Amino acid sequence: MRPPHTKTPKHINITYKYKIVRRRKKDMKIIKTLIFIFAILIFGCALKSKPVIGIAKIVSHPALDAVEKGIQDELNERKIDVVFDLQNANGDINTAISIAKKFKEEKVKIAVGIATPTAQALVKELKNTVVVFSAVTDPVKAGLVNSLQKGEKYVTGISDMTPVKEQILLLTKIKPIKKLGLIYSSHEDNAVALANITRNVCKELGIELVEATVSSTAEVKQAALSIIKRVEAIYITTDNTVVAALSGITEVALKNNVIVFSADPSSSKDADVLGALGFDYYSMGRATGRLIIEILEGKKPEDIPTRFMTDPKDLELIINTNVARKLNIKIPEDILSKAKII
Repeated sequence: MRPPHTKTPKHINITYKYKIVRRRKKDMKIIKTLIFIFAILIFGCALKSKPVIGIAKIVSHPALDAVEKGIQDELNERKIDVVFDLQNANGDINTAISIAKKFKEEKVKIAVGIATPTAQALVKELKNTVVVFSAVTDPVKAGLVNSLQKGEKYVTGISDMTPVKEQILLLTKIKPIKKLGLIYSSHEDNAVALANITRNVCKELGIELVEATVSSTAEVKQAALSIIKRVEAIYITTDNTVVAALSGITEVALKNNVIVFSADPSSSKDADVLGALGFDYYSMGRATGRLIIEILEGKKPEDIPTRFMTDPKDLELIINTNVARKLNIKIPEDILSKAKII
């Protein structure tokens, strides 16, 4: 026992104070950690309380990217409080199926399939979840809906069935042609459907159609090389596999003095195509967003028939005068006057 009225040795006092400081620092660290964990849990619960909109696109290219952005902008501007889960299948159908399974596990409120393959994967995997398709050419032939006049219990959406005849007629007004090339992907139902329509239009107009099929984006440039000496122009439909490799086609075409005309203006703005006539895919995204809002507000998908972009202002004409000069082609003034972008 320490005698009364004696002082604690200085080194013992310092040690005691050091231990107190350490204990306080440790307690503060524990408190901060608990606060951080608590905040994460609260934030996580807040996210879970918001509806999740899963958006899957088959590949990234300007048209599909524009649809995706249009959907988000429409919901954000309308102040619809949702969380977006954005997914890209990178042109692989197995990845598209994996994304669909992910959405199923997450229990997304609405799953959006941009382009036919991703929409098909979502409908196949998500039996009790609302699926909204967008930029799908023929939803009936794709097996998404049984009729264009009504939706299914969990499925509806917007078609981008393109005006093939008007596009080819416009091309022939720019330059009369007798042989037209078409490159399309044999595994995309939308591409096959458009190839059938193109055949019928060419037959009606007395144009010989020279075809080449591909199974991946990597094959597109070689397909162009295989037909380039036999055609005067190449027509590009809204075929995602082919559009994703558009630069390879235009490279081959320019070297051989061949026209490239596209049905996809969004992907043509920065490409060496002579012209493009088709939908404004950003507007299609906005329209898809409006449809999603209707469903969130209580409208049943089965009561929503497949919608089409029928307003003339949704069509966009692009003419590339630089390419025209390289090909020594004079664009008629009446066509130039209608072009949205020159």
